[in-house]
Amino acid sequence: MREFKRTDRVADQLQKELAVLIQREVKDPRLGMVTVSGVEVSRDLGYADVHVTLLGEDTPERIKENLKVLKQAAGFLRGQVARRIKLRHVPELRFHYDESVVRGQRLSSLIQEAVASDRSRSGDESGDEGAEPRGDGESGSDSGRD
Repeated sequence: MREFKRTDRVADQLQKELAVLIQREVKDPRLGMVTVSGVEVSRDLGYADVHVTLLGEDTPERIKENLKVLKQAAGFLRGQVARRIKLRHVPELRFHYDESVVRGQRLSSLIQEAVASDRSRSGDESGDEGAEPRGDGESGSDSGRD
């Protein structure tokens, strides 16, 4: 069984603390509903890449504005994290927008569209093809019994 590296443990703890801090402590009205989807910490704990997603409207302008607010609040957040987590050196926080949720939703909708079109196509074809084999099969089996 693989043991967790220290950077993984620090990243998990940072993710938990930052999620709470961003929701409760950052009082900027420009900041929307931000969720911390993941944190990657460098091996030397010098910096942490914080991946965030936005709930609601994800326009490029809104994303850029939210990242700007988070970047401005990075020093405050780092100080708050330093008070909550016992680390000799708290990593510098760098915020990035995580597109995986949006990409996943897009792929899911494409799959649903493909399945729906496949069903409609097979429904049209099975209605026509399904009647013919039954008729041929029934008449062939009746003639074979006689």
